Amino acid sequence: MLNNKYWIITANMGLGHLRAIYPFIDLALDKILLLGEDYTGSKREKYLWKTLQKSYEFLSRTQQIPLIGPYLFSVLEKLQNISPFYPYRDQSQPSLQVKYLDSLIKKGLGKSMFEHVSTCNTAIITSFYAAAISAEKNTALPVYCIICDSDINRVWVSHNPTKSRIIYFAPCGHAMQRLKQYGVPQERIFLTGFPLPHELVGGEDISILKHDLSQRLKRLDVSGNFCYIHKNEIDYYLGDQNYSPQYRSPVTLTYAVGGAGAQADIAHHIIKSLSDKLSDGLIRLNLVAGVRQKVKDYFEFVLAKHGLHGCPNINIIYSPDVYKYFVMFNNALKDTDILWTKPSELSFYCALGLPIIAAPCIGPHEAYNLSWLKDVGAAVDQQDPRYCSEWIGDMLNSGIFAQRAWNGFLYARKAGTYKILQVLQTGELKKETHTLYK
Repeated sequence: MLNNKYWIITANMGLGHLRAIYPFIDLALDKILLLGEDYTGSKREKYLWKTLQKSYEFLSRTQQIPLIGPYLFSVLEKLQNISPFYPYRDQSQPSLQVKYLDSLIKKGLGKSMFEHVSTCNTAIITSFYAAAISAEKNTALPVYCIICDSDINRVWVSHNPTKSRIIYFAPCGHAMQRLKQYGVPQERIFLTGFPLPHELVGGEDISILKHDLSQRLKRLDVSGNFCYIHKNEIDYYLGDQNYSPQYRSPVTLTYAVGGAGAQADIAHHIIKSLSDKLSDGLIRLNLVAGVRQKVKDYFEFVLAKHGLHGCPNINIIYSPDVYKYFVMFNNALKDTDILWTKPSELSFYCALGLPIIAAPCIGPHEAYNLSWLKDVGAAVDQQDPRYCSEWIGDMLNSGIFAQRAWNGFLYARKAGTYKILQVLQTGELKKETHTLYK
């Protein structure tokens, strides 16, 4: 590689793109650059990006709007539409979205950013399609693009994919196959897995992940049946030193809203249904507001309404600084036993051995993520949140969450961060002999 540091670029279009790039923050030549915000030369260009961002966030919340919400949400789905995967066929012809993006780039979208970036001869890493395609057109630098979902729109790939030089990191086999359908040659696709935080994985030997999962399984396996049946398998993969008997602490549930604040209202039902168990210390709850002050305020209002303000078993995770929020969120995940979230990029966190309660999808890419989660066997559908105390209790007693945690750990890719670094440093991906470390 040309340097040990890289231009790391994304866009503030939801937390997914930022979360995908965060594990590489220490490799940033300058800082993590935001397309449309850093080094933007014209007010027109900045205004365009702000408009796109606000439109995305507005449409993400439209389902909550009475009467017109479903219609407005259908607009979002059409904009993000992903064509059917089957029958397997050539889909390399540019779509309307691709042509529209090309027209914006020709008008100067991203030009100021990449004029600045071109001053240093080092590679570009991005998690946003427009940044990758604009970088390719406006610089001569190597461009690497991290895919954030299990399936993607054609707009992620350039107008002429065979002549493009963008190299893609795919989080799963389905995303890799989709890139091939869009015309990206095999040699420019690396199946790495999603880049998970180092502090939750612990390196290529996944030492931290193994330890945290061994403790989580004890808490999730209320009856003890799962660990009795799978003891030899657990000892083999996690190490018997990680699974020594200890006091079983209460289960911790983490509820995370989307980056745009979507589905915050579900938290009201969760808090109300679990109020007695929270008061008695039988369960712990993390409420993830992300970077949204309004969501944090809403959580506090609901807690006060149910007499739970200041309850030691409830933690609100919030910071206006997105990178401080990521640190807080990752710290909370170490002790999280069940992650309740819409199937966004957090779907790939099932690889940490986190069972997922899947909130309703927002957009077709999340529908594909949910399908992938179910194929892996790592998620359950959200039931009526008004009665979550009952159905979560039933699933704990039956061992369903323990099984979902184990499935995610076994079948989802865990080493994405290290695989991406390997490609950046060597230009290739060594063949992994042990399926657990893929």
